[in-house]
Amino acid sequence: MAFIKEETEDIKMVFIKEETEDVKIEETFVVKLEEIEEQTDLMALKDESQELNEMEEKDPDFTTGEKSTETSSQKKPQETISNSYFTCQQTQKLEDHMRNHTGEKPFTCQQCGKIFARKGNLNAHMRTHTGEKPYNCQPCGKSFSRKECLESHMRTHTGDKPITCQQCGQSFTRKGNLYDHMRTHTGEKPFTCQLCGQSFARKGNLNAHMRTHTGEKPHTCKLCGKSFSRTECLKTHMRIHTGEKPLVCDQCGKSFRFKENLKQHMRIHSRKNGFACHHCGKSFRNGVHLKNHVITHTVEKPFTCHHCGKSFKHKGNLNIHIRIHTGETPYSCQQCGKSFNHKGNLYVHMRNHSGEKPFMCPQCEKSFTYRRELKLHLQTHFEMQL
Repeated sequence: MAFIKEETEDIKMVFIKEETEDVKIEETFVVKLEEIEEQTDLMALKDESQELNEMEEKDPDFTTGEKSTETSSQKKPQETISNSYFTCQQTQKLEDHMRNHTGEKPFTCQQCGKIFARKGNLNAHMRTHTGEKPYNCQPCGKSFSRKECLESHMRTHTGDKPITCQQCGQSFTRKGNLYDHMRTHTGEKPFTCQLCGQSFARKGNLNAHMRTHTGEKPHTCKLCGKSFSRTECLKTHMRIHTGEKPLVCDQCGKSFRFKENLKQHMRIHSRKNGFACHHCGKSFRNGVHLKNHVITHTVEKPFTCHHCGKSFKHKGNLNIHIRIHTGETPYSCQQCGKSFNHKGNLYVHMRNHSGEKPFMCPQCEKSFTYRRELKLHLQTHFEMQL
C-alpha cells in the first residue's frame, strides 16, 4: 500500500508539472499575440492620424476651436495612446473622438445638405444661413461667425503678419493670403470662367468677373442708389459724395477723385495732347472730346425734338431735353426722395446732405455749395473795391 501511495503521488507531481508548463506556454502565446495586435493598431492609428491632419488643413469646418460646455464630471477620463510616431489625446466623448478615425459624419445641415463629424461644427456652419455673428471685434465693432475669423481679423489692428513668403519676403496676416500670393510667383490661375474661358489667380476675382456676364451689381450706394459689381468701385464712387480727393499730382499738387482723371491730367505736364482741332487749334486728351468740340464750330444740329422742334448738336442733350416734355425724373435722392431729370442735378443736390462745398472764393477762401452762390459772393468783393 505504501508503494502504491508513493507511485500515485509521483504521477500527480508529473501531471501538475506538465500542466503548469502548458499554461505558461499558452500565456506566452497570448501575450505575444496581444503585442502584435497592439503594434498593428498603433500603425493603423498613425496612418489615420496623417489622413486626418490633411483633412484638417483642407477643410476649415473640420474643427471649430470652440470649447466644450460639458462639466468635468460629464467628461470621460483622458485616454492616451502613444508610441514614438503617434500620440492621440482624447479630450471629448469617445464616440465623438472615434469619428476622427472612421470618417463618419452623422450631423447634416437641413438647409444645404452639408455633413459634419461634430455637432459643434454644424452649429458653427448654421451661422452661414442665419447670419449670426457672435464674435465681435472690440476696437472696430465688426462681427464674425467664427472665432478663428475674429482672431485673424485682430491682426489688422495689431499689425501682426506672421505668415511670410519665402521667395520675396512679403508678409501676410492669413495663411490663405499667402497661398493666393504664391500664384504670382508660379503664374498659376486655377479659377476659370466657364462662359468665356478667362482664368484668375483668386476665386474672388472670378466671382467679380462672373457679374460681367450676369449683370449683377450687389454693392449699392446708400446715398444715391447707384449700384456696382465690385466693392472697390463703390468705395471709389463714394468720393463723389464725401468730396475726398486722395490722388495728388506730384508735379503741381492738384488733387483728383479718380485715377483716370489723374492720368489725363498728367498729360498736361507731359504734353501728350495729340488731339487738336483743325478749326481753332485747341488740343484735347482724347478723340471723343475732340469730336464733341468740333460740332461747336458748325451750325449743324442734327438731333431735333419732335415735341417742340428744338434742335441739339448732341444726342445726349436731346434725351435730357425730352424729359421736360415727358416729366420723367429717373434720378432720385435716397435720403429725401426728391427726383431729378438730369443726373448732374442729383449730384449737385446731394451736397445738401453731404455738406460738400466745392466752390471756394479765391479772395477770402469762403466755400459754397453752388457755383451761383460763389458768383453772388464775388460781387460783394467787387462792390467793396468800388
